[in-house]
Formats: sequence, C-alpha cells, structure tokens
Amino acid sequence: MPSEHDWLTLDDDEEVVWRGQPSTESLYGTYLVGVPMILLLGLGLVVIASARLRQQNTDYVITDKGVYKKTGIFSRAVTEIDLDKVQNTSFSVGAVGRYFDYGNVMISTAGGSGVEMTLRGVADPQTVQKQLSRGVKRAQSESGDETDDEAKSDVLDEILTELQAIRQSLDAGNRPDNSNRHPERDG
Repeated sequence: MPSEHDWLTLDDDEEVVWRGQPSTESLYGTYLVGVPMILLLGLGLVVIASARLRQQNTDYVITDKGVYKKTGIFSRAVTEIDLDKVQNTSFSVGAVGRYFDYGNVMISTAGGSGVEMTLRGVADPQTVQKQLSRGVKRAQSESGDETDDEAKSDVLDEILTELQAIRQSLDAGNRPDNSNRHPERDG
C-alpha cells in the first residue's frame, strides 16, 4: 500500500476506486478573506495557513466496499462507512464552486440521523457522487442477495404454515354433523 494511504487499512480483496482531498480551489474563499486580513490585522496569514494545513491533511478514499475520510493536523481521525450501509448520497455546489468546479458530497446511512459524512471541497462533486452511488448499488445488491433470499424463504414458510392452519380449521369446521340432522325438516 502506498505511503499516502498509511492511515488506511483495507481488506485484502478491497480495491480503491477513487481517492481525493479538498481541492485547492476550495480555498479561494479563504484567500479572499485572508489576504485583506493580512493587510488590516495581520491575522490573515494564520487564517490562510490553517485552511491550507486542513486541506493538505484531509484525505478521502472510496473503495468497492466503503468510504473513508481522514482528517487532522496534529492528531488523526479516520471515519469509515460501509457502502452497503449507505442510504443516500447527494452533492452540493455553491456559486464559487460552480465557477471553479468543486463542491461537497454528502453521505447518509440507514438508521443515521441526517448526513453522516461530508466530503468537502472535492473537485467535480457530481462525478464523485455518481461513482459513489454506483458502488453503493453494487454493494447493496451483493450483500442483499443472500439476505433477501433468506427473508423471502422465511416469509414463504410462514405463509405456508398459516395456509395449512387455515385449511385444517376449515376442514374441521365444514364437516357435517349428521347426528343433529333432521331430513324431514332440512329437506
């Protein structure tokens, strides 16, 4: 595994599909604020340097099994979401991002409350989101096949048991009781 992925531990059969980090263009807004602050307050350099460090120390990886996000300048935080747990993906592009072709890709998981992970400032977010969605569909169909078959089999077994119980009940209730029958009255 290359040194740029030293923070990432993949399964032997897991393959990297996409790798990225916030684009340099996503820092232009910070530069627009930071440069005047350098002239006015001297703080702009700190703002620009911290944004650049954050950008350089953030990595995103999409594999055929999951999505990984690494953040942190002095410490490291790695977040992982399995593709078969993803419920929804979306992307957003702001006004500046539309001009420089960067935006955010948001990932929501089943059972989660809202967006669980955001890939911020990625170049061409629509393509990244589409690629992620294809991987999610593939992972869910692969993991869902066995589960769906087992669930269908269980449901069919329950239906069969219910039908057999109904038939037994009907058979027992529909037998004519000849002891109470009066031919002259019944006809």
